[in-house]
Amino acid sequence: MTYRYSVGLAVLLATGAAHTQDSRTVNEPAPPPSCTVLATGAGADDTARIQTAIDGCQRGQAVRLSAGGFVAGPLTLRSGVSLLLDSGATLRASINPKLYDRGAGTCGTIDKQGRGCKPFITLDNVKGSGIYGEGVIDGQGGRVIDGGSESWWQLARRAQKEDARQNVPRLLEITNASDITLHKITLRNSPNFHVTLNRVDGFTAWGVRIDTPADARNTDGIDPISSRNVTIAYSHIRTGDDNVAIKAGNNGPTENISILHNRFYSGHGMSIGSETNGGVRRVLVEDLSMDGTTSGLRIKSDVSRGGVVDQISYRNVCLRDVKTPIDISGRYDKKARGSLLPVFTNIRFDDVHSVTPGRVVVEGYDEQHPVRVEQRNVSINDPAACANRFAPFPVAAASPRPQLTPEQAKQFSYSEVLKYVGEAGKERIDPWDPLADPLAKGAAFTPDYIVDKTATADGVRTFNSVQEAVNRAVLDSAAQPAKRLYVLLKPGVYAELVYLPSEAAPITLYGEGKDAAATRITARLEASMTGAAYAAAHGAQFTRAPATIQAMFASVRERAQIGTFGTQTVWAKNNGFQARNLTFENGYNKDTGNARAESLPNINNIHHQALALSVDGVDKAQFENVRLIGFQDTLFLKSPQVGSTVRSFFNKSYIEGDVDFIFGDSTAYFHQSEVRTLGDRGVSYAAAPNTHVKTRYGFVFDQVRFTHEGKKNGDFYLLRQWFSGSRCTPYAPLAVEGYRCTYGAVNVYQAPTGTIARSSLEAVGKMVVLNSRIGPHINRQQPWHDWNKKGSISYRPAQYNSDDYWKNLVAAGIDPVKDLGYTQPPSPVDIFLGEFNNSDE
Repeated sequence: MTYRYSVGLAVLLATGAAHTQDSRTVNEPAPPPSCTVLATGAGADDTARIQTAIDGCQRGQAVRLSAGGFVAGPLTLRSGVSLLLDSGATLRASINPKLYDRGAGTCGTIDKQGRGCKPFITLDNVKGSGIYGEGVIDGQGGRVIDGGSESWWQLARRAQKEDARQNVPRLLEITNASDITLHKITLRNSPNFHVTLNRVDGFTAWGVRIDTPADARNTDGIDPISSRNVTIAYSHIRTGDDNVAIKAGNNGPTENISILHNRFYSGHGMSIGSETNGGVRRVLVEDLSMDGTTSGLRIKSDVSRGGVVDQISYRNVCLRDVKTPIDISGRYDKKARGSLLPVFTNIRFDDVHSVTPGRVVVEGYDEQHPVRVEQRNVSINDPAACANRFAPFPVAAASPRPQLTPEQAKQFSYSEVLKYVGEAGKERIDPWDPLADPLAKGAAFTPDYIVDKTATADGVRTFNSVQEAVNRAVLDSAAQPAKRLYVLLKPGVYAELVYLPSEAAPITLYGEGKDAAATRITARLEASMTGAAYAAAHGAQFTRAPATIQAMFASVRERAQIGTFGTQTVWAKNNGFQARNLTFENGYNKDTGNARAESLPNINNIHHQALALSVDGVDKAQFENVRLIGFQDTLFLKSPQVGSTVRSFFNKSYIEGDVDFIFGDSTAYFHQSEVRTLGDRGVSYAAAPNTHVKTRYGFVFDQVRFTHEGKKNGDFYLLRQWFSGSRCTPYAPLAVEGYRCTYGAVNVYQAPTGTIARSSLEAVGKMVVLNSRIGPHINRQQPWHDWNKKGSISYRPAQYNSDDYWKNLVAAGIDPVKDLGYTQPPSPVDIFLGEFNNSDE
C-alpha cells in the first residue's frame, strides 16, 4: 500500500471500540395490500387521480399502479399509506417547473439561493409509509423542461459554471418521519438527489435500484441526514454524485446506520459528510462492492461544517477502477472558514481490497485532531482479491421512454451518423457533410434544363414536364457521367410521375417559387390499383423515355396490382440525387380524407398505401426545404439490399401522413424539420423503420417538431418497428389450436404452423429523437409501440436495444448462437430506440 500521509494521521494497531449498527431487527419488507388499482391512461397528467387515491386510502394499504406509464406533478404520501408499482409500471415526474415552484417563481431557474422547487414525492411527518414494487419512478432529469431550452441536469451544470445554484426538484424527500420503506423499486434520472432523509427514525431501502448517468450533477443516491436507525441493503446504485452520503447537520446526529450487501457503480462513493457538525456515529458498511466510482470509502468535512465522526466500521469491501479507494479528509474545502473542527475517530477497516491501483488519502485537520484508524487485511492493487465479487448493473426492462446519456447522444450527432455506409456491421467510413453543400447554403444554380408548363419546349433545354427533362438528363449523362445536372422547375402543379434511374449522372431538381408549396409534383397512385390501370393512366409519359426509365415503368405495369412499391409519385434511384424547394405529393384521398371505418361517421372508408417519394438504394440523397404530402407510407427509404445501408438527409423540410409515413431500412437524418401526423385515423405511427440489426443507424431526428393538425388525445405514436416480411410471430401465442411459429429458411404460414426467416428477425428498426419537440398527440407514457397487437399473427414487441432483441429470441425458442451464428450480445448495448433532450409541447 502507498499512503499519502499528512499531519494528524494516527494508525492504531490495537483493537478499536465496539461498533453497533441499526438498532432495529430488519428483515426483507413485504408490500402492503392494495386499497385501489390505477390503470394507465391516455392523459398527460395523472397527478389528481393518484393523489386522490392516496388521500382516500386506509392506513396499512397501498395505491397500486399497474403496468404502463403515468405522469404526475408533486405527490404527497400520507401516514401509513404507500405506493406500489407493478413490474412494467413507470411513474414519471412532470417536466413542468411551475408545478414544483414554492411560490417565488424560481423553479427551473438559476440564482444564488437554490431550493426553489418542491420534491416530486414528499413524505413529511408520516409513519409507516413506503414505496414498493418492481416498477420505476423516473425523474426525467435529462429531458428539456417545459417552457425552457435546457434539461434539469443542464441547469445544474450551468449553475456550476456560473457559481450559482440550480432550482430543481429532488425525487423523494422524507422529513420528520419514522418506519419508512423502499422495497425493490427502481429510481432513475432524478433532477437532483434521489432520496433524502432528514430527522427520520427507522428507514429501510431493500433491493432498490438507483440508476442515473455519471455526469448528472448533484444526483446523490440516498442521503441520511440527522437520522437514525437506517438500513440500506441488497441495493444497486449508480449515479452522478455520492452513491450514499451520510450527513449530520444542525438538526442533530446521524447514528445507527447499516449499509449491507450493496453494489455501487458510477458515482462518488460511500461517503460520510461533508456536513458532520451534528455528529455521525455507529455506522457499519459490510459486504460492499464498488466498481468505477471516483472515490471509494470516503469521509469528508472541513471547518465550516465539521463535527465528530465516530465508530465507523468497514468490513468485507471490494473496489475496482476506483481512483481513490480510501479517501478521508478533514480539509474537504480548502477555502472553508469557521470553527467547527472535524474529528474522525474509531474508524476501522477490515478486509478492504482494491483489485486495481489507486490513491489512499488519510488527512486529519491538524496534529491536534488526527484521524484515528485501525486497519486489518487491507490491500491496494491486489488483483487476486475479490474473486467473483463484481457483476454488471442489473438492467431492468427498458423504459418506455429510454433517455440517452449525453455521451450516448454524441453517437447520434449529424457528423457521426452520416459518415458510415455499406455492409451492416462492416460499414466503411465515408464522411459526408450535406450542410456544407451549395444546396443547403441556398446557392443560385445555373440550370442545365428548365421545366415550364407555359413555355415553348425545345426538347433540349426547355421542357413542359419534369419527366421529359429527366429523360434528357439521362441521355446527356452518357457524355459526362460524373457531372451534376441541374433541373429548374418553374412554379406550378406538375401532374405526373417522375422516375430517376440509377444510371444517370447525379441530378438536382429545384424550384424557384417563393416556397416549396409553389412547385408541386403530384399523382394519385394507390396500392390496390391494377397494373393495367396504371399503364393506362401513365404509360404515355414514358413512351419516349430512355430504356432505363422504361424498365422502371415496366416493372410496375407487369404486376396484377401495383402494390405499395409501385405507388410513388417520385421514384429516385439516382445516386447523389438532390431536391430543393419542391413538393412531392401522392394525392390519393387528399380530396376526401383517408378516414378509417372505426372513426365513423367519416367521408371515405378506403385506405391504401400511397407513396409520395421513394428513395431507392440512393446514397447521399439530399433534400432541402421539401414538402412530402401523403397519408399512409408517404416516404420510403430503401437500402440497396438487405444488410447494407445508404444515407439520406432532410433539412428544413416537412413530411405529413397518418400511418407508417416514414419507413424503410436505410440510414436517414432529419434536421430542423416538421413531421406532421394527420388526424383521420383512429391510431397512427409516424415512423416504421426496419433497420438491419447490425446497421449502425436507422432514422435520427434532430431538432424536429412532431406536430398534428389538431388532434390532442395522445393515442398516436412515434414509431412501430416494421416486422418486415414476416408471416407469423414467434413472440406470443395465438388463439389457434396447435399454433407454432419457429425459425426457418423462409417466411411462411399454413395454419396452424409457420416459420420465420432470418431476414425478418434481423429487421429490428432503429430510431433516435434528439433536441426535438413532441406534440400532445403522441402518447407521452409510451411513444414507442409494438408491431401490431399481442395475439395477432404479425405481433412483435417493441425492442429498445440489443439486449431486448437477444432476450426475445431466446424466449421465442430461437438460439442466437446456434440458429443465427452470433457469439454474444453486443457490449456496450446497441441502442435501437432512444430520446435525448426532447420536450413535450
